[in-house]
Amino acid sequence: MSESGTHDQSAPRNIRMNAKDSMNEFEFEFDFDRLRRRPDIEAENLFAVDASDRLILDEAAGAIAAYRSGGVVVLEDRYGALTLGAAALHDARGIRVYQDALSGEYALDSNASGVNLTDAYRSLPLGEELLSDAHVVLLQLPKSLDALDEIAGAIAKYAAPDVIVFAGGRIKHMTVSMNEVLRRHFGALNVRPARQKSRVLIASSPLATSTTDWPHSEKYEDFDLVVRGHGGVFAGTSIDIGTRALLEVLDRMKPDAERAIDLGCGTGVLASALAAQRPRLRVLATDQSAVAVASARATVDANALAERVTVVRADGLSGQADDSADLILLNPPFHIGASVHAGLAEKLFIDAARVLAPGGELWTVWNTHLGYRPILTRIVGSTRQVGRNTKFTVTVSTGR
Repeated sequence: MSESGTHDQSAPRNIRMNAKDSMNEFEFEFDFDRLRRRPDIEAENLFAVDASDRLILDEAAGAIAAYRSGGVVVLEDRYGALTLGAAALHDARGIRVYQDALSGEYALDSNASGVNLTDAYRSLPLGEELLSDAHVVLLQLPKSLDALDEIAGAIAKYAAPDVIVFAGGRIKHMTVSMNEVLRRHFGALNVRPARQKSRVLIASSPLATSTTDWPHSEKYEDFDLVVRGHGGVFAGTSIDIGTRALLEVLDRMKPDAERAIDLGCGTGVLASALAAQRPRLRVLATDQSAVAVASARATVDANALAERVTVVRADGLSGQADDSADLILLNPPFHIGASVHAGLAEKLFIDAARVLAPGGELWTVWNTHLGYRPILTRIVGSTRQVGRNTKFTVTVSTGR
């Protein structure tokens, strides 16, 4: 897709391959445009595949073919284009995949089912099992340099000595600093020519001196709280101003609540602070991001709250029963990838309305210019403003 949202005319829509399995020859047609984002938000300006996916696969074609039986690892594949492209175009099997977003895992599974490639890969957390004996790594570059640092450090630590990393993205989202991060972990870096406003960086020769020290940690005396964060988690080890706005009103939240949820928990700051303030309250912290969940668990452990705070990775509040929470805290994202879109926040509001018990409270902080109050009233229930400035608004909505 082009940046304007139209298809690149020079990019192939249907790519045929002839491959041979153990029994016979077959012809497989792979159409990138069949890929979908669901269960993530679908919209005209949001795409499941772009030119950078195609370019990574093109640059890595020879390497994938050489190590197609178990030597290929795919990192941060957004909706399955890299994984399914490697399987369909190069007959790669035993592909190991890591995606931070759970919605990306679900989309990959759904797209793989549509092209009969569910047996070509398996999803794993970032670590030794994912990267051990990896010879080819396909990586969609993350936006965060910290995320790239943690990923690159893990590759250098666990992958095969001859590993080659094909890291690509849209040029408008790439910076020279990404080169420097990769050079901290690899002895060779080849910056490939751009194509269709995308570029691939090829890193090799992992350095023996490469180190990784994630998660990072920071102590906040004003909240009597230790915050730990893995690379790429929102706000890192800092406490963002939206979260601070909710921290300032914790003592005003439903005083008789017995079960609370920190929805989209990030590093688990709100869940930990609430549990520390109310020893008899049971708190669930949930996020679809793998690095957020790992960070929240680390934060909960650092504050000795593991007995009262449970951290789970989930798509919104899937798995939570209707009318089961007395109190929900939410600092919703307003970006989907690089695009500003209200759809994700609305999806979380719908989840909260379902799970919130009648008379329960949803406390939400949001960028003032987004004007979420009418939406919250319509979806959740009566909503009143608790605080407001030019940057943020805090509201409390009462469940019906």
